[in-house]
Amino acid sequence: QAMQIAIVGAGFTPEEADKLRRALATFKKHGSVSELRTRFLRGMRQNGYGKDFSERCFSQIEGFGSYGFPESHAASFALLVYASAWIKCHHPAVFACALLNSQPMGFYSPHSLVQDARRHGVKVLTPNINISADKATLETSYDSAGGVAVRLGFSSVRGIGAELAFEIAAAGPYEDLEQLSRSTDVSQKQLEALATSGAFDCFGIGRREALWAVGATSQSRSDRLRGIVTGASAPALPGMSLQDEAIADLWATGIAPDGHPTRFIRKKLEEEGVVTAIDLLDCELEKVKVAGVVTHRQRPATASGTVFVNLEDETGLVNVIVSTGCWLRFRSVVRSESALKVHGRLERHGRVTNVIAEKIERLEIGLTVSSRDFR
Repeated sequence: QAMQIAIVGAGFTPEEADKLRRALATFKKHGSVSELRTRFLRGMRQNGYGKDFSERCFSQIEGFGSYGFPESHAASFALLVYASAWIKCHHPAVFACALLNSQPMGFYSPHSLVQDARRHGVKVLTPNINISADKATLETSYDSAGGVAVRLGFSSVRGIGAELAFEIAAAGPYEDLEQLSRSTDVSQKQLEALATSGAFDCFGIGRREALWAVGATSQSRSDRLRGIVTGASAPALPGMSLQDEAIADLWATGIAPDGHPTRFIRKKLEEEGVVTAIDLLDCELEKVKVAGVVTHRQRPATASGTVFVNLEDETGLVNVIVSTGCWLRFRSVVRSESALKVHGRLERHGRVTNVIAEKIERLEIGLTVSSRDFR
C-alpha cells in the first residue's frame, strides 16, 4: 500500500518505492528516510497535491513502516502455511516426501516427520537397492493414504552423499552384491550401512546375512575378475526382531518407519502408569506421567530461564515445560539424555496440552536418538 501511494501519488519508480519500503524498516536506526521524504513531497507537488495533504500522506507511510514489514511477512507466511496445510491434508505422502528431500531444514527431524506421516496413514518404506532412487520417491501402495507410499532414497543412508546416491541409482538394477561393488565406488563401510538399512532384502537375504556377505563382496572391483570372491555365503544366522530392525534403521538412516522406540516398551510403561501423547487429549487426571524420545530442547532468552522440551512416543508429541527450579534439580538428566520420563501437572488450553514438569528421569530405550536443540 505504501509503495502504491509513492508510485501513484509521488511518481516513484518501482525501484524507488522499494528503496522507500526498505528505508522505512530502518529509519529509526539510520535516519535514511529524509532524502526520500524530500523526493516524495516534491513528486506529490508536481502531481498537483497540496503541501498539507502530501505531508499527511507521508506521515501515514511512516506510521505504516512500524508494522508494515511484519504485516507483509505475516501475509506471506500465511499463504505458505495455508498451501502447506492443504497439501499435507490432501496429499500427505507427497508432503512427507518433499520434506524429506529438503533436509536438512526446519524444526523436526526426518524421524519425527516420518512418524507424523505414519500417524496420518502414510506408509514409509526402507531403502531398496533395486527400487529406490537417490532421493525419497513415491510409489503406488493401496494400503497407504491416498494410495501412495514414500520410499526412502539412498541419500538417507549413513555415509552416502548425494553424488554416490545418484551413482548407485543410475547403475542399477543389480543382480547381487558383487555387481553393486563392481559397478560403483561404494566402500565397505557404505555397503555395511546399506545392508543395515535393509536395502539388500530384495536379494532374499536378511540384514545379518547381508552384513556377513559385505566383507567378501567389497573385495570385488571392476579391475578384478568377476566371481573369484569366496566366503560371501553366510552361516545360518537368527533373524532380527522388530526392535532390532528399528535400532538398525535408526543407526543406518535416522528413520525407523515401523518401529518407534517407545513402542517396544509400552507394556512396561503402562504398568508404571505412563500416559501416551494421544491419551493426554482426553485425560482428566491432574497429575500425569509421560515418556518419550526427546525431539527438541528450547531455552529462549525471553522465557526467563524456562526450558521447553518436546517428547515423542509412538502416538504423538508431548509438550513439557521445565521451570527454572525444576531445571536446576534435574538439568544433568534433561540436558544429556535422549529419552525421558516426566512426572508433572497437566495443563490444558483448548486442545493444546502441556505437562508442567515436577520430576524428570532417564528413560531406557536401548538406543541413542539425537534431538534438535534451540536457544
